[in-house]
Amino acid sequence: MSGIIAQNSGRHTGLVKASSGGGGVWNLIETLTSDGSDSDLSFTSGIDSTYDEYVFKFINIHPETDSTDFSFNFSTDSGSNYNVTKTTTFFSALHTEDGSETSLAYRTGNDLAQGTGFQATGGGNLGNDNDQCVSGYMHLFSPSDTTFVKHFISKFNFTEYRDRSYNGFIAGYGNTTSAIDAVQFKMTADEIQGGSISLYGIS
Repeated sequence: MSGIIAQNSGRHTGLVKASSGGGGVWNLIETLTSDGSDSDLSFTSGIDSTYDEYVFKFINIHPETDSTDFSFNFSTDSGSNYNVTKTTTFFSALHTEDGSETSLAYRTGNDLAQGTGFQATGGGNLGNDNDQCVSGYMHLFSPSDTTFVKHFISKFNFTEYRDRSYNGFIAGYGNTTSAIDAVQFKMTADEIQGGSISLYGIS
């Protein structure tokens, strides 16, 4: 990971957000902010047995290259390798700015069937205009469990290079009983040139 200009590391005891629906409290663990020249943003600490649920929030992630994709993968060896086997589902909705096109569809080309590669979030259509970016979140459940596979659910919205709003829904599991202890985010081509990712533990 290169060029990070802001990083709040360590486990914070301050309570960030309490759910109004009877759920848990969001505890900020770490925030990584791109300085415009990051090959990736990687969380290599803070993911352990402290919480049963972790949430990553992505705010205004901006790519260097047009027609690229924001993607993620998991590690079971503290970030030495990001290659956890995954089975996932992917569907999306989209709408053009001028209203000329809409779509709601399952995206077979974006899901993984026992794949070890990075999970893409949008089919390679993210735009790099100055006002284009991707935001969203991912929930990771019981990453330190050594009995069951590791489920995750994510939702993203981004502006396509063709000026369309693209809303992607991804869910699946890391097919491993080893503990997941690191997560990496990167573009499928070139660098991350802006935005931040915050990691929360839900208690």
